[in-house]
Amino acid sequence: MSIITVDIETYYDKEYSLSKMTTEEYVRDLRFEVIGMGVKVDDQPSIWYTGDQVAYVLKNLDWSDHAVLCHNTLFDGAILSWRYGIKPKAWLDTLCMARAIHGVDAGGSLKKLAERYNIGEKGNEVINALGKRRVHFSVADLASYGAYCRNDCDLTYDLFRILADGFPAREFKVIDQTLRMFIEPTLQLNLPQLEGHLEKVKDHKTALMAAADTNKDLLMSNDLFAQALIKCGVEPPRKISPRTGKEAWAFAKTDEEFKALLDHPDPRVQMLASARLGVKTTLEETRTQRFIDIAKRGDMPVPIKYYAAHTGRWGGDDKINLQNLPSRGPFSGALKKAIEPPPGYVIIDGDSSQIEARVLAWMAGAHELVDSFARGEDVYRKMASAIYDKPENEITKEERFVGKTIVLGAGYGMGGVKFQMQLKTFGVDVDVDECKRIIKVYRDTYPEIPALWRQGGACLAAILSQTESKFGGVDAVRFDAEERGFLLPSGLWQRYHGLQKTDTDAGVQYTYSTRTGQVKIYGGKVVENICQAVARCVIAEQMLRIGKRYKVVLTVHDAIACIAPEAEADEALRYVEECMRWRPAWAETLPLNCEVGMGANYGEC
Repeated sequence: MSIITVDIETYYDKEYSLSKMTTEEYVRDLRFEVIGMGVKVDDQPSIWYTGDQVAYVLKNLDWSDHAVLCHNTLFDGAILSWRYGIKPKAWLDTLCMARAIHGVDAGGSLKKLAERYNIGEKGNEVINALGKRRVHFSVADLASYGAYCRNDCDLTYDLFRILADGFPAREFKVIDQTLRMFIEPTLQLNLPQLEGHLEKVKDHKTALMAAADTNKDLLMSNDLFAQALIKCGVEPPRKISPRTGKEAWAFAKTDEEFKALLDHPDPRVQMLASARLGVKTTLEETRTQRFIDIAKRGDMPVPIKYYAAHTGRWGGDDKINLQNLPSRGPFSGALKKAIEPPPGYVIIDGDSSQIEARVLAWMAGAHELVDSFARGEDVYRKMASAIYDKPENEITKEERFVGKTIVLGAGYGMGGVKFQMQLKTFGVDVDVDECKRIIKVYRDTYPEIPALWRQGGACLAAILSQTESKFGGVDAVRFDAEERGFLLPSGLWQRYHGLQKTDTDAGVQYTYSTRTGQVKIYGGKVVENICQAVARCVIAEQMLRIGKRYKVVLTVHDAIACIAPEAEADEALRYVEECMRWRPAWAETLPLNCEVGMGANYGEC
């Protein structure tokens, strides 16, 4: 398979640019124009094409056995696919590879990576192209721009050869499948449904303001909102801002004291808080409008960022974060229901059940919990039985919920105070001493899990001392102090660069370097990172397995969505369920389970 490196230069100006628009919006805009394109076939010299040459060259290449390589293939690939109908055998991306190798906090621009590997310098001729259509370039300027573009092709190819050395083969497939969700879109958006939903969102905000007898200016202003609370006899809650270190109003939707205002005895205060929350939170409105705009331009590209987190998990991109579509609240499910497959198809969504809790038990060697998962037992009810010291058949719904919250949330070192706060977010009020007792029961029931936290902390110490250390009871993850991290089942590393140790009054504290500065890390957090990374490895392999038969269109956290012809919907459902329960060779004893749904839209799955 040949590799064709492509770099496309396009028209942009002060208003029409990727700094102010999404990739989808920019490429589909009427102002879009290709100035020229650099093409490099394998290691041959790069060639610059412009004008009608671009379409001619692309049309006459045999793409059936060619892979396209770009730096930020989401952009160039979208142009090739949407504007020229190019469908190569595979999509490659040095930006994706660099994120996986160096971490999400390393500089990922072509300029930064070229400097890192000392492979050459990236030019700056693109700056001179601001506001210039192709006809505005002189022959000399166009030639200079072409040299700049050809150099980018050479840098990208040279960078690829360096990054590809030892890069896991299966991760190339994961990158390709992730990019295809955006570059080769198949999902559609129901425009009338979205327009109706937008009106409901706006009407809801108007109703909230009317009920609170207030206006948008008051609700959007912290100071005016505080004055309104004072008039109702309420002392506005305050906090220390983590950003400035100064006292500020505690009016964020995540602030506990603000959330308490929603249940205040005075109905006026309840209305004010509800109205503030509804009007201030504009995400539903802006995202619905963005969906509407996309629907008017064509099918829905799904922008999923490969290796978006330190753990390797995917993330949202292009300003429509599909990873956090609302599942609760007045508008839950509305946007999901507007996402539809092409005619004649259904959407199938498979969600890996409790995968982090299962991975944690498996990694820690908590065999009793692993066996409970494997036998399909109600582990939440079993936990509640231990907490409340009574038979499982006598456990109430509320007690089982506490057991569920512990199993899913206490596996990374959460203490009693944090557990109490977590329960409060679900409307459950438990005394802090009782929360501490419950946490102790969990740790005593599965002592292997706290032992794994201690191993995580020991690994941090071993990185600094460059000594050996043990982590976990399975061979799927290998710790290496010299590499400053853990080798994952994917073949990629999770590292802790810039690790530092500080002695404090509370004990030893570790931090590691990120783009925003030093971040606290400790044994329980290490375990959380590794469990999430391993879960991601499982999901990636399952996604590739599903993709052998059906087009994968979306992945959200631990779920995978694909489309299948209506005629074989039931067969496809069984196949996806089989794939979501399938275990990779490195995880033969990991007990996996899933929930799979099917529907005429994403919300029905």
